[in-house]
Amino acid sequence: MPYTVIREVVENFVHADFTEPVISVMDSGTTIRFADQGPGVPDKEKATLPGYTTATADMKHIIRGVGSGLPIVRDFLEHCGGALIVEDNLGRGTVVTITSAAARAEPAIESGISAPVTAHQSFLPLPPISTRQKQVLSLVLELGEVGPTIVSRELSVALSTAYRDLAHLESSGLIAADETGKRVLTDEGARFLDNMFGQ
Repeated sequence: MPYTVIREVVENFVHADFTEPVISVMDSGTTIRFADQGPGVPDKEKATLPGYTTATADMKHIIRGVGSGLPIVRDFLEHCGGALIVEDNLGRGTVVTITSAAARAEPAIESGISAPVTAHQSFLPLPPISTRQKQVLSLVLELGEVGPTIVSRELSVALSTAYRDLAHLESSGLIAADETGKRVLTDEGARFLDNMFGQ
């Protein structure tokens, strides 16, 4: 499971005031469940839409709070054949479950919001890549590994723009986070660059 996906879900604990957060890693890491005893998510469908946020000014001191977290997770998992499920916890709070394609052999959980995609659909067409995102991809190739700070400095863009571009490229499968959280080129990313430079 990519670092960015896990971090985006963990950051949502701020909405629960960090009330009894529990993270369960199951199925050899192919399923991760995040639970809390916070106020819950009244509109689970909206929570997975870009731009929707309930982050207060105080929360934005801890997280970005721009409404991109769960949409990034959902899009990445859909692209890779996994699923995102948002449910009410017992009593109060929320449970967010993320599963990779390897865990999808089992039937999907019926309740909650999910984005089921079969493993046979993992070779989806790549989303459009902007000129700047091609520059970011080339930078990853050149430097071997990058983070938002390096992209921001090298391409003279805002840190938030660098983060969004990296998240988009990661959800497209062109880069992936290594054990340190830096983004590195995937085989798919290398093929994409080969095709781009060959044109």
